[in-house]
Amino acid sequence: MARSLKNPSFVGLTSTIPVEVIFAAGLTPVDLNNIFISADVPEQLVRGAESAGFSHNICAWIKGIYAVTLSHHVKTIVAVFGGDCSHTVALAEVLERRGVRVIPFHYPLDRDRKFLELQIDGLRRSLSATWDDVYQAKSKLDRIRGKLQELDRLTYREDVISGWENHFYLVSSSDFNSDPDVFEGNLDAFLDEARQREPRGEEIRLGYLGVPPILGELYETVENFGGRVVFNETQRQFSMPYRDDDIVNVYLKYTYPYDIGGRLEDIREAIRTRSLDGLIHYTQTFCFRQIYDIILRESLPLPILTLEGDRPGKIDGRTAFRLEAFIEMLKDKKSG
Repeated sequence: MARSLKNPSFVGLTSTIPVEVIFAAGLTPVDLNNIFISADVPEQLVRGAESAGFSHNICAWIKGIYAVTLSHHVKTIVAVFGGDCSHTVALAEVLERRGVRVIPFHYPLDRDRKFLELQIDGLRRSLSATWDDVYQAKSKLDRIRGKLQELDRLTYREDVISGWENHFYLVSSSDFNSDPDVFEGNLDAFLDEARQREPRGEEIRLGYLGVPPILGELYETVENFGGRVVFNETQRQFSMPYRDDDIVNVYLKYTYPYDIGGRLEDIREAIRTRSLDGLIHYTQTFCFRQIYDIILRESLPLPILTLEGDRPGKIDGRTAFRLEAFIEMLKDKKSG
């Protein structure tokens, strides 16, 4: 659901960061990616950025972030320069010229603890938050994250939650929809309702790898063909599933911004514990992460279907056909 960003306390995020710091500062985080993709017509935001000079061969998510920041008059953003899209650096410079305050944040590729600790502390000082307040916010968010782990368990172990529902709640945990109290209340109500459901009967259990999709109705299409996503790799990582009392350790265990080794370990564990039959690897057009498809195919034991998306919109017929053929192949393999 789209959110209004007129409140001057909003701090935009270009990617997942230690959101506890923003809440500790008495400010309101908002994941600009989620605002973009949940807009009534996100394609209009992409076209608006292109009218402003962004070329066609720039990722649509970058264009969406630009358009959302300006159209909603977001005054401050935290831009992830290390560990996410390299285009974010230039995007931030353009936004600064438009009067937006940009706070840089870097994840160290080598998972250097001291470096990450300095980055979190720098963010804390930039927003005038205290460490006591940061850990108080962390305690509250950890309680909600525990419930998200339960949602994930109900997805793959009890089989009562759809792939889209799993995606929706986990991807929203990057900013908790800007209001943890409301988010938790909605999550509690959803979990109560889901626990009353009969187990779902899809034959093929799939893992979804890569960034969240820009394509609409992907999960519904998978289920129409007799499959179900029971593992959303990156979305699950947004929920910080690895519990730790130390906030630095939490974000060191977060796999997305670092080398692919941590991702491979996480995916292999999911293959084992969730009884996956196959994997869908979503790649975004013009994104460097497409190259990781080579390593995933060389390193993982299951069949992989690689899908590519460019601009926001409903899933196209060719992609739907490829999904159907992939799921049918897995059915044949499983029965034979």
